[in-house]
Amino acid sequence: MPQPAPSPEPSTSVPGAVHRLVDVPGGRIHLLEQGTGPLVLMIHGFPETSYSWRHQLPAVAAAGFRAVALDVRGYGRSSAPDAVDAYRMTAHVADNVGVVHALGEETATVIGHDWGSPIAANSALLRPDMFTAVAMLSVPYAPWNPMRPTDGFARIGGDEEFYVGYFQEPGRAEAEIDPDVRGWLAGFYAALSADTMPPPGEAGPFFVPAGGRMRDRFPEGPLPSWLTREDLDVYGAEFTRTGLTGGLNRYRNVDRDWEDLAAWDGARLTSPSLFIGGGLDSSTTWMADAIAAYPTTLPGLVSSHILEGCGHWIQQERATEVNTLLTRWLRAVHA
Repeated sequence: MPQPAPSPEPSTSVPGAVHRLVDVPGGRIHLLEQGTGPLVLMIHGFPETSYSWRHQLPAVAAAGFRAVALDVRGYGRSSAPDAVDAYRMTAHVADNVGVVHALGEETATVIGHDWGSPIAANSALLRPDMFTAVAMLSVPYAPWNPMRPTDGFARIGGDEEFYVGYFQEPGRAEAEIDPDVRGWLAGFYAALSADTMPPPGEAGPFFVPAGGRMRDRFPEGPLPSWLTREDLDVYGAEFTRTGLTGGLNRYRNVDRDWEDLAAWDGARLTSPSLFIGGGLDSSTTWMADAIAAYPTTLPGLVSSHILEGCGHWIQQERATEVNTLLTRWLRAVHA
């Protein structure tokens, strides 16, 4: 099948990777591609881009795979629809399907981090014929449940506001972020990184005090050890150019997702799967019950790993360990 032509290379260069723009039914998706072999799609989270997979692209390619990292819709050089409801989960799954078709493939393994983890999981859940194996980083798999998400978030935090609720109103978080995008990103990355996160017992960024801002609880000090100033420049330049509304709109669709996916109430994810979490990551500790339920919810689970002393940005904080686990799993499911 014909392959999409390379696009002009943007500033977010990853050595050895080719930049492409591919057309999908929902618009345009920018991706980084490296290697040949079975297709592996990598889906980033908030607030990241395809650049967050810079350490995995060469490792997965060297292991004998066609490694492809996307800019999720609303990020980087991918399409950014204006409508909030254009960022519902089913639209992201459709984008992944469109990318597989655009690359001339019929099936893919899908790997996701942070919000990319549920996007990857739902891709495998809704289209198991196409997404034949799934790896989830940081955010565990949890099936649909009867509680409307925003109702659940409203019960968390007491007098303070849980960050997902804080993100719900269009423009509210943007007003905090837009005056200093690079600085906001640096603080957010630091707040969730093992070596710079607030110490135990100190308020973190997930709960916003009445009348306050999320960034009021970002730590002050050096960048996390995994994040160079050059890396921050890449993220800062991209998000200064695009803004963060596309990423925030993912949070603004949690109730729509709940309605759209109600037919999958309690659904098990049967594809061969992998989970890797950070021992210091709130996504892992808050969702410990979801991990404990894996024998029921993930009957195809190949292995599950908690990296002790690791924070949220797992594939960047512990690139070597994550690469080893991913490539070992990929070879096993493609044996």
